[in-house]
Amino acid sequence: MPDFWQFPTVSMGLGPIQAIYQARFMKYLESRGFIPAGKQKVWCFMGDGECDEPESLGAISLAGREKLDNLIFVINCNLQRLDGPVRGNGKIIQELEGVFRGAEWNVNKVVWGRFWDPLFAKDTAGLLQQRMDEVIDGEYQNYKAKDGAYVREHFFGARPELLEMVKDLSDEEIWKLNRGGHDPYKVYAAYHQAVNHKGQPTVILAKTIKGYGTGSGEAKNIAHNVKKVDVESLKSFRDKFDIPIKDADLENLPFYRPEEGSAEAKYLASRRAALGGVMPVRREKSFQVPVPPLETLKAMLDGSGDREISTTMAFVRIISQLVKDKDLGPRIVPIVPDEARTFGMEGMFRQLGIYSSVGQLYEPVDKDQVMFYREDKKGQILEEGINEAGAMSSWIAAGTSYSTHNQPMLPFYIFYSMFGFQRIGDLAWAAGDSRAHGFLIGGTAGRTTLNGEGLQHEDGHSHLLAATIPNCRTYDPTYAYELAVIIREGSRQMIEEQQDIFYYITVMNENYVQPAMPKGVEEGIIKGMYLLEEDKKEAAHHVQLLGSGTILRERWKRRRRSSARTSASAPTSGRYRASTNCVATAWPWSAGTACTRARSPSRATWKNAWAAARARSSPPPTT
Repeated sequence: MPDFWQFPTVSMGLGPIQAIYQARFMKYLESRGFIPAGKQKVWCFMGDGECDEPESLGAISLAGREKLDNLIFVINCNLQRLDGPVRGNGKIIQELEGVFRGAEWNVNKVVWGRFWDPLFAKDTAGLLQQRMDEVIDGEYQNYKAKDGAYVREHFFGARPELLEMVKDLSDEEIWKLNRGGHDPYKVYAAYHQAVNHKGQPTVILAKTIKGYGTGSGEAKNIAHNVKKVDVESLKSFRDKFDIPIKDADLENLPFYRPEEGSAEAKYLASRRAALGGVMPVRREKSFQVPVPPLETLKAMLDGSGDREISTTMAFVRIISQLVKDKDLGPRIVPIVPDEARTFGMEGMFRQLGIYSSVGQLYEPVDKDQVMFYREDKKGQILEEGINEAGAMSSWIAAGTSYSTHNQPMLPFYIFYSMFGFQRIGDLAWAAGDSRAHGFLIGGTAGRTTLNGEGLQHEDGHSHLLAATIPNCRTYDPTYAYELAVIIREGSRQMIEEQQDIFYYITVMNENYVQPAMPKGVEEGIIKGMYLLEEDKKEAAHHVQLLGSGTILRERWKRRRRSSARTSASAPTSGRYRASTNCVATAWPWSAGTACTRARSPSRATWKNAWAAARARSSPPPTT
C-alpha cells in the first residue's frame, strides 16, 4: 500500500526513535531553507510496555537537547503488556515522568477523568491524592478487572475519610469513575497544550484500560490474546459507544460508516479539509533533480597514476565532487557516527559545516587549522556521535524526505561495515519498507585489515545480511572507477527516476594503485559482472576467477603466480551477489577460486581434473 502507509515503523521501539529523528530532520530542512518553518508536528503513539525497548527512550535526550517542539509523544499507559503488568510492583507513569522530565521534555499526565473532579474538590486534606500515589499498578489493574464494590472496599476502604467521601455514590457510579485517557475532554486539553507548547518536545502520559469497552476482557491478563469476541461482549461494546448496528448483524462484525450527508460525515469531511486533506496518505513521487554526468567524476575514472589510495579515499573524493554540483550538491546529506576522521572526511567539516541547532557557541580548539571543526545552523553534515541507531534513523528521515516533505534528499551514511546491518537490521528493513532512497556505505570491509582488534572488524558477511532486503542493491567494488559508476548510476535511479530502492556499498581502507576504467564496462559494472582481462592462450583447461572487493586483488595475484603452471582466465569484478553464480572446470591450487560447480558436461571429467590436481600434492584449494 505505497500510497497509504507513510511511516511503516516495523518493530516495537522503532517508531519512537524514528519520530525523534524525523522531527530533528524537519528542523534541519528548515534551517537549510528547504522548507518553511511551519506548524507541522511529528506525533508518535506508543505503549507503556513498548518503553522497555532501548530504542524507545534511548534518544529522548537528543529531542530535549535540541528543543524539538515539533515532536509529541503520546504514551498509552494501560499498565499492561502481553503477559502481565508493565510495572505491577511500581508505577510506570511516575517512572516515565521522571525519565522525560530529566531529558528536558514537557510532560502532560492525563491520569484521571472528569468524573473524579467532584471528589478532588472534596479532598481538602489531600488524602485522596495520597491514596492514589501509594497504590501500585498491579492494584490499579485489579480495580478495573473487578467491579465498583471491589473498588469501594479496596481503594476507598483504606481510610474512613475516603469511604465517607463516596458514601453517596452507588457501586455503579464508583465504577464509572474514569481514567484520563478515556475522557475526551481531558485528552483534548492535553493535546491542545502539547500543540501550543514552545521550546520543548512534549510527552502525554495517558492512563487507560487495556481492552476498554470489551466487557469481560477489560484489564485482564488475557486481553492481548483474545482472538474472538462473543456476541454479548459485542453488544456491550456497541451499547457503550452508541454504534448503530442491529443485533442481527453483530455476528458478521460489520464496519460502521456514517451515511453521506449525515452530520457525522459532514463534520469529518470539514475537519480533514481544514487540516489539509484526508489521512493517512503517502506521496509516492517528488520532483526530479538532475544528476551530473559520469564525466564529473573523471578523476576517479582515469585512475590514481602511481599513487596508492583506498576506495574509502575514493569515496570521499566522489562526495566532495558531487556536493559542488549546483542541483544535486545541496541535497546530499553526509551522515557519520563519530567516524569522519577515520574515513578521511574531516575536510568536509569546514567545507560543508556540521549541523547544529544552536550553531557554534564556542571557539573550536583547532580553529587555526584548515580543516577545523565547524558547527553551523546551516551545516550540511549530520554528526551523530557513537550512535548507529540514531544515524540510521537520520538516514531514513533524509531518505524519505521526498515523500514526507516533497524535498528529495540524497543521504550518504558511512560506517564500519561490522556496525551496520547486523547492528541495526530492523531499521534497515524499516528503510526498505519506507521506500527510503540513499546510500549506505560500509567501511573497513573485507577481513583483510584491522586484524589487531580480533574479529571486531572481520566483515565478510554484511552483504548477506543486506541481501535479505528486497529493494536494497548491494555492491562490493574493488576499484575507484567502479565506485564512481555505481554511485552516479544509483543517484540517477533514486533522484531522477525515483525508483524505490537504496544502495549498500562496501569500501576498504587498503591503499593500492587505482587503475583507469577499461572502455565499455559501465553496463557490466551496474549489472554486477564484467570481464577485467581475457586469457587468450590455448590450453586444455581454463579457470574462471571471479572476485569482488578485497578478494579480487588476491585472486589477481594468484592468477599471476599460477599462470606459469595453469592457464587461467581473468578475474571478473562486480557486485557481490553475482559472484555466487560462477562455474569452472578445474582448479589450480593457487587460484583461490570461489567457484564450486563444474562446467564440464561429464562428471567423470570433473573427477579426472580433481584427481590430477590432488596428485600434485599441493595444499587443498579454496572453494
